Amino acid sequence: MSQIENLKQEILKEYPRLGIEDKFCFECGPHLECFNVCCSDVNIFLTPYDVLQMRKPLNIDSTSFLAEYTIVPFDKQQKLPVPLMKMRDTESKECHFVDPEKGCTIYQHRPWPCRMYPLGSASPGETEVISKPFYFLMKEEHCKGHNRPKEWKIKEWLDDQVPEAYTEFGELFKRIALHPAFSQGKDLAPQQIDMYWMALYDIDRFRRFIFESTFLQRFDVDQDRLDSIKTDDEELLLFGFDWLRFSLFGEKRMKVKPDAEKWVKGKTT
Repeated sequence: MSQIENLKQEILKEYPRLGIEDKFCFECGPHLECFNVCCSDVNIFLTPYDVLQMRKPLNIDSTSFLAEYTIVPFDKQQKLPVPLMKMRDTESKECHFVDPEKGCTIYQHRPWPCRMYPLGSASPGETEVISKPFYFLMKEEHCKGHNRPKEWKIKEWLDDQVPEAYTEFGELFKRIALHPAFSQGKDLAPQQIDMYWMALYDIDRFRRFIFESTFLQRFDVDQDRLDSIKTDDEELLLFGFDWLRFSLFGEKRMKVKPDAEKWVKGKTT
């Protein structure tokens, strides 16, 4: 069983389930002695929108960001590659982006797991046991924030910490990563896995693929959309979701040019 699956089972069995109106107490900041401790020796799996956002303050492209700041753990039971944040190569295994005094140096662009902490969430489709979404509270021994009197409703925490775009792109990502085809035994070929990685995570390479290959000779893309994805990373990621749902699962999300229909059918069947 993979690390992710082990965590899911632990959550289902041991964590109380919280709803949007449930309350919890928590506070974080440099005034707490545990400040930054949660930023060391931790596994942070990144969504496509996390990667899109995190590279912005660094002013580097997606290929460079993935190579320098992430690793992809190998697990033969894991059907799809998931980037994991790479910690500094030190004894403390600190996050690359944490400053001892100031905290997170990319705070406005921090990834979804960091925004949610100390909350976690589980959604339908992640396991057959779950019938509806729920939240759970992660209490770690080192964290003193749980002892503070500041009270939150789950909804208040989400509104304060997690911009709507993270939720919207997260749901679109789940439609791919948790697609029913995978539960029915679908496996991706190596070239399909590379396409999945490129379209969702390495989006600067995906942009080059669209505009510098024969892609636009085979697919009819609205000119307004083309103009958007040339410069807008969020529009490009939305296009990537549509492209994968077409190319991996045969959903009618793309318009094939008439003279390319035979070629495309051979590539997607």
